[in-house]
Amino acid sequence: MKTSREKVMDLFNHKNTSEGCMWTGHPSDKTVDIFAKEWGIAPTREAIFSYLNDDCRWVVADWGYHHPSGRAAIDPGYQTKRESLSAGGFFADAEEISDLDAYPWPDVADCDFTDVYAEIDRYQDKMVFTGMWSPFFHNVADFFGMEKYFINLYENPELVEALTERIVDYYVAANEKFFAGLGDRADVMFFGNDFGTQLDLFLSPEHFRRFVLPSLKRLIAVGKKYNKKIMLHSCGSIYRVIPDLIDAGVDILHPIQARAAGMSAKDLAQYKNDLAFVGGIDAQGLFVNGSPQDIKDEVERVRSLLGPAIVISPSHEEILPNVPAANIKAMAEEAKHQVIG
Repeated sequence: MKTSREKVMDLFNHKNTSEGCMWTGHPSDKTVDIFAKEWGIAPTREAIFSYLNDDCRWVVADWGYHHPSGRAAIDPGYQTKRESLSAGGFFADAEEISDLDAYPWPDVADCDFTDVYAEIDRYQDKMVFTGMWSPFFHNVADFFGMEKYFINLYENPELVEALTERIVDYYVAANEKFFAGLGDRADVMFFGNDFGTQLDLFLSPEHFRRFVLPSLKRLIAVGKKYNKKIMLHSCGSIYRVIPDLIDAGVDILHPIQARAAGMSAKDLAQYKNDLAFVGGIDAQGLFVNGSPQDIKDEVERVRSLLGPAIVISPSHEEILPNVPAANIKAMAEEAKHQVIG
């Protein structure tokens, strides 16, 4: 009998199989308590995953960074107070590339992944998604402040490129160290940035190709070097650059925000031979307002359009308390063709 890890890999390799697979996502702290009470289980995420017979686990490698002072590796709010996305970060007033030297850039010597590896070792029968989260797009925007970031794209593009490169230098080096020590413990490099809004990209496709895509390619190259499948997270409408992502080496797209423009299962079916998918079941409306049968019907509809290379999961990994436990259970049952509980 195949393990979850083997079954998911079959799907990621586009093999037709009767085995359906699912990923619950990441229930919020409040949601964990609600689901645990509903199902009579321990109030932990792992208890929820075990109850639902989840095929996947997410272990973030960023846990391995330990600065002696406790400081975060990439902290756009360093020595500043930010109360909104528009508020300026540490480089709000930066004008010259030399200004970037003022930040205490992280050293991968402060990365110790021993505990991360130990966590991954617990789930060798599961498909583990791992790697540095590497949200460089958000980091750059936060260092400048969102509005200043967009202005700098036009008024000081070289500074944007230089800051992006500094940030990605760390993520590339940390990923290199992490995957060199990981070996064959896990099969998927998972990292993410939200490049889309509900209606379109934050950047034009032209700006995306200049300011974002080169960094994506640098990160992907590390995963490919260690023979990992590349799973990219981006919420929102990113359909205009999906061909670019495929060309860059992305193997798996997550979470497929179903109600964002151009991101429905029907819209994305054209890429089913080039991509595998994780997600696709609407978390904005259907999970909140639908019935368990509605969820099961949607699982079958989405799988018929995007399968076989799809791991059924919500269209956003953060499961909020307004999602009924019965609906998540219905997704798991239909995804795996079994009755739970």
